[in-house]
This record gives sequence, C-alpha cells and structure tokens, in this order.
Amino acid sequence: MNALILVNPYLSEENELYQPRRIAEELFSLGVSVHILPCAWTASVGREGIEEKFSEEYDFCVFLDKDKYTPRALEARGMRLFNRASAIELCDDKMLAHLALAGKVPMPRTYFAPLCYKPQKRAKSAKEIGGALGYPVVVKECFGSLGAQVYLARDESELSNLSKKLKLRPHIYQEFIGESAGRDVRAVCVGGEVVACMERRSERDFRSNLALGGHALPFTPTDEIRALCKKVTNELSLDYCGVDFLFSKEGMLVCEVNSNAFFGGIEKITGVNIAAIYAEYMLKSIHGVRK
Repeated sequence: MNALILVNPYLSEENELYQPRRIAEELFSLGVSVHILPCAWTASVGREGIEEKFSEEYDFCVFLDKDKYTPRALEARGMRLFNRASAIELCDDKMLAHLALAGKVPMPRTYFAPLCYKPQKRAKSAKEIGGALGYPVVVKECFGSLGAQVYLARDESELSNLSKKLKLRPHIYQEFIGESAGRDVRAVCVGGEVVACMERRSERDFRSNLALGGHALPFTPTDEIRALCKKVTNELSLDYCGVDFLFSKEGMLVCEVNSNAFFGGIEKITGVNIAAIYAEYMLKSIHGVRK
C-alpha cells in the first residue's frame, strides 16, 4: 500500500516537519510505503478536466495543508483523504466552522465582519459590536493559526483601530470569556474519540497557545468534553482534529477546531503516541473497518 503526505511547501521549521515525519514513520511500521511531498503545482483544471499527479500512484493521502483546492481535485479523482476536503475548508475558516456548529455545541457569541473591497473606504463603526458583546472583544482573522491572528480590543478605540486594520480581510468579533483568560483546553481527536488532552496556560497573554509562550500540563477529559468532541467531529466529518475549549460559568465552550492541529507538544506533555493512533485509524478506515 502506498500513502502520500502532502504538506505546505513553505514549511521549514523542525516543529512544523515533526508531524508529517512521525505519521510517515508509524505508517511505514505498519507496512505502508510513504512519501512526504510539498503541496505545490499538484493539480490543474483545463480542457481535459482535472489533472493531478497522485491519484493513480497512491492509495490514500494524509493532507496536512490548508489549501482547499488540491484536496478537492484529489477527491474528484477518487482519492481518500485524511482529512476530507470539506472538513479542511470548514475548519480553516473560523466563521464557517462556527456556522456549521451553531445550535449543536455551545460556543462564544460571534459576529462576522462585513467585507470591504475598497481600501479608501472607512471601516464600519465598531460601536455596535462593542455594545452587543461588551468589552473586551476578541477579534480574529478568519484564516490563521497558532494564535498569531487573534487580537483583544479593550475599548471602542482599540476595536475601531482593529476594524480599520482588518477591513480588507475576513474577520470575526467574539465574546470574551473572562473565566478562561490565558487558559484553555486542547483535545486531540482521532475518529471522533479524544486520544490526548492538555490544559494550556499563559500568565502574560489572554491567548494560551504554546507557540506564543504558553505552557501546558496533562488534562483528564471530562464526559462533557468527550461528548462535545464527538459532536464536533461528526458535524464536520473530521478524521483527525484538535478542539479548543474555553472555561465558562455555564460549562465548556467550543472555541476553535483545527483540522491539522500540531501534536508534537501534546505528545510530549501526555506521553500519548498520537501518530501511531492516527496511522492505525487510517489503515482501518481504508480497509473498511471504520467509516
């Protein structure tokens, strides 16, 4: 059996390459021939329909990029992807994920910003958003990772400045959950089941991401977290993901879902071999044991 692992062509840091390498090692240990390749110039559309390089050579693909075009092309040609194209698209766009999960799992109240296509136009007033959500307000670009495109507006002036800065980019405004400032839970799921869980904390930032200097410790997932993860993965048709939870007075809130969550940090913290669990799940799925 042959497997393809596609990664972003601009990856270069060791922590970015750890994931595909570990998945490749575990698949190889199960008798699978694996190639790790950059997701660049892999497909085209023309007079002959969709042309791509891989569907006849590989039995399945582990897609570790956020490009939404290549997975569509590969699936159209019959290749099984982990994760599927639709799941990657939903998770990559934070607002689409919220819309897909609305009414199904508890989440912070969220507004999406009107899109602006003219740089000379003035950003719409943030006063209404601040009045609806109260301050501070969390502002997120719809496309981003590792917490780098997430901001906090403490008053109307800061919110107005962020609205001006982001007016040409899709972004959202979200309720700030004070009880969870600098603290959240990341649950990694394979096949709908929580396989590893950690609590992340930061004493200097409202964001708890490890990439931003946060630290973490093992966390025992509650029945509530397990049930919410099951709902999230079912609704978004995810084989693998990381689900981020916020602590609130009413219980846990689903904050974000990452279809390609890095697992290097959580493996070290929990001692769970996530790569092995994912590799075994993929082979069982390919052989029809699981959907």
